[in-house]
Amino acid sequence: MIPATVAAPPRDVMSVALDGRWLVARFRDVHATASWAIVGGGLHRTRAIAWHQVTDHELRPPVDALALFRHRLRERDLSDAVGLLTSRDVASYADREATYGDVAARCVVTVGLGNALRAGDLPGSSGRIGTINVLCRVSTPLSPEALLEALALATEARTLAVREAAIASTRSGEPASGTGTDCVVIAAPEDGPGARYAGKHTALGHVIGAAVRDATAEGVAIWKHERELR
Repeated sequence: MIPATVAAPPRDVMSVALDGRWLVARFRDVHATASWAIVGGGLHRTRAIAWHQVTDHELRPPVDALALFRHRLRERDLSDAVGLLTSRDVASYADREATYGDVAARCVVTVGLGNALRAGDLPGSSGRIGTINVLCRVSTPLSPEALLEALALATEARTLAVREAAIASTRSGEPASGTGTDCVVIAAPEDGPGARYAGKHTALGHVIGAAVRDATAEGVAIWKHERELR
């Protein structure tokens, strides 16, 4: 449960649409982002975050995943988007919001755990492709330092959800902390002075951690349920 919640912010500031093998979050205004996404990674400015679902064989060597994805983004008029690739069914996405006082965070995540790994596992290719792709959009502008702090906290919350679900590494069998190909994106509006801090002692840190942890936990639960039905 999220304590001291208030009414959720208007959803028209960020829309989420599913279209076949595409899941696209669009912002009403340009947002600053930080991520290590395959397209639009690093520090970026965009109005859209795009997940694209691919089959495992589409990414097998010698396919150039970056060239393939950029081509498909151009075809969808999403060349300026932050792009996330996944073999997970994008229709399985989870979407959670957390609010506290006058700040809010909304997290959209797709969760696949086919190559679940523990930080520190030996390197090497995975027999199966699977990944966790996280978008967390906050309601307030962030300074560059706070943008990176928010990214770190969202990553920590992702890891917490995986650990709480007791997912095992496919390589070592030890408790996994994520997968070998996860990506996290933080997005913040640019319409004012940026908050300087986004750590766990702050209201921003609270809503980021709560939204990402809860959305990822829901995504993990969906993935585990589907596995049980097979």
